Amino acid sequence: MLSSLRTFAVVALGGFILAAAPAATAFAQGSSSEPKQAEQKTPEEQAKDEAQRRSVEEYAEAAKLPGNAGLPECVWSGRRITMLLWRDDIDTARRHMDLYERFGCPTEHLKIAFRCLVRQGNIDSKSPERLSERAHACWVNPDAPAPAPAAAPPAAQ
Repeated sequence: MLSSLRTFAVVALGGFILAAAPAATAFAQGSSSEPKQAEQKTPEEQAKDEAQRRSVEEYAEAAKLPGNAGLPECVWSGRRITMLLWRDDIDTARRHMDLYERFGCPTEHLKIAFRCLVRQGNIDSKSPERLSERAHACWVNPDAPAPAPAAAPPAAQ
């Protein structure tokens, strides 16, 4: 029951944010003679809307995790700690750990999420995959198997 309430709260908050943004924009443009239509959004606005939608979906997906690992504050701080550890920024990760533990977030989940990140190996610099995407995937499903290595290109003759 607690998990379903948490999921509902995350989804409701995300819906409120998505619903409030256009209303605030419309209110600010109230006296404008040419209202801005949804089709006329700039690429920056479209990217911002897409990032907001993706963020809400990520937190809703993580809310299904058992215990406190799915709480938004645990997801947010835990993913950042795993990325800091990946980048060898141990001192900053340690400072973030104090905050993570203060929120009552499970340190065991942080350990297994980082283990998942390490098992998957380095990120190819030519790959469109980003560290934040991999960290989130490991946070949501830390037991996911490591991706299969890419096939080597055939040798030129």
